Amino acid sequence: MRVPVRRCWGPRLSRSLAGGRPRYQWRALVGINGAPGPEDVRDAQVRKKPPWRVLFFGTDQFARETLRALHAARENKEEELIEKLEVVTIPSPSLKGLPVKQFAVEYQLPVHEWPHVGSGDFDVGVVASFGRLLSETLILKFPYGMLNVHPSCLPRWRGPAPIIHTVLHGDAVTGVTVMQIRPKRFDVGPILKQETVPVPPKATSKELEVVLSRLGADMLISVLKNLPESLSNGRQQPTEGVTYAPKISSATSCIKWEEQTSEQILRLYRAIGNIVNPKLTGQTVIPGSVVYHKQSQVLLVYCKDGWIGVQSVMLKKTLTAADFHNGYLHQWHQKDSSAEAHQCRFQTLRLPTKKQKKKELLLCNSTLSS
Repeated sequence: MRVPVRRCWGPRLSRSLAGGRPRYQWRALVGINGAPGPEDVRDAQVRKKPPWRVLFFGTDQFARETLRALHAARENKEEELIEKLEVVTIPSPSLKGLPVKQFAVEYQLPVHEWPHVGSGDFDVGVVASFGRLLSETLILKFPYGMLNVHPSCLPRWRGPAPIIHTVLHGDAVTGVTVMQIRPKRFDVGPILKQETVPVPPKATSKELEVVLSRLGADMLISVLKNLPESLSNGRQQPTEGVTYAPKISSATSCIKWEEQTSEQILRLYRAIGNIVNPKLTGQTVIPGSVVYHKQSQVLLVYCKDGWIGVQSVMLKKTLTAADFHNGYLHQWHQKDSSAEAHQCRFQTLRLPTKKQKKKELLLCNSTLSS
């Protein structure tokens, strides 16, 4: 179903009654601020109340919880909130696909792989952790536009990794925002609903993700129950307090022991320590002074404000402190028993592999025979 629209994204400049200062109003897809209006949508059969036809865009575990809530709403025949539900996800090298696709396949929901979005008619699009810029052409396919479930209190932590940056920077409070999507830019649209929650002490990013995913799913269902009213009551994001949450790279995982405090290092661990990514964790270096405490079986590493205990180290696999000491530090100390412990810097330690040793032995024998 195509909906003729006179003007969608261009801001209407008007004068407020108080002070005569300009203010901008966004014209939504089906009228002013989301309310269906005959001036903009003529002879179009736009649904004014549920049940809605929803096209969902998502990828990861956070998005899976939102999809679960939408599916449960569709299965609830008494409430009649969702009539139709289809899924768009991105291709994955895994045969099983990403968590959203796994859920869709398990519950026999139609699945489309980006950039394909199917050809059906839908009332609204819903996005959670999709990570792709959406074009104006795509947004215009939905009479009620597209909604985004974002795990932060926008405008704080716009971008693809808000939960990680919340933990990494030690935020005491976070939340979820349900917002309208605008084309060509991430996380800048009007806020339809926003709720805050305290960040649990010592919570990892994965643990916080569970809390926020459930909150976001419930908030989305609440918005969909009163969709036209929610759109008409949307408010623009503040211009103050904008921060960004870029993707995590291997550089982020490097611990700068001499520069970071123990609290910063622990926050880094809680933020990305449980992400299964060899490139990310395998490149973490230990440039600080390292001492093995035999009685407690921990590595003591000197950082900016003192010593910090390390129980395990992840290289190609996770090593206990004892195994790391026996396999790396002990051999280093045997090579130079007169060296002080603080002189040990792990990033300079390059133990030869078995292949390298074998190659060196062959070269040595060849040299001797000649």
